[in-house]
Amino acid sequence: MTNPNPKVPCNKGRKMVKMSAISIAQLMKYLMEGIYSCRELAEETGLHYVTVLNYTRHMHRVGVIHICAWEKDCRGKDQIKIYAFGNKPDAKRKTMTRYESSKRSREKRRQLKMLHRLAGMEITA
Repeated sequence: MTNPNPKVPCNKGRKMVKMSAISIAQLMKYLMEGIYSCRELAEETGLHYVTVLNYTRHMHRVGVIHICAWEKDCRGKDQIKIYAFGNKPDAKRKTMTRYESSKRSREKRRQLKMLHRLAGMEITA
């Protein structure tokens, strides 16, 4: 399907929904009331997660919101940004040293070995 008019975007039959002023106002209301991650903002506002990511990224770049804290993801790393309203300095991420990373890796390997022993599986390595 070619687009006969290249100046008009072709949406291939899909309904195009643009973020309205009401959605932006709702997003700002929640940010002014408290601290939220992008996933929580998406659930509260009903917007798509990627839309919330884009808008929070732009608001952060302009200085409307700041990162007030970091949450750990499923792997235990500080990856999830928690936003708050205001132009303050961002919270620092805690990085693991090589020693901590190696220690965590050894502990995981030890637990996996123990789990295999309890299950009756032999590991050669």
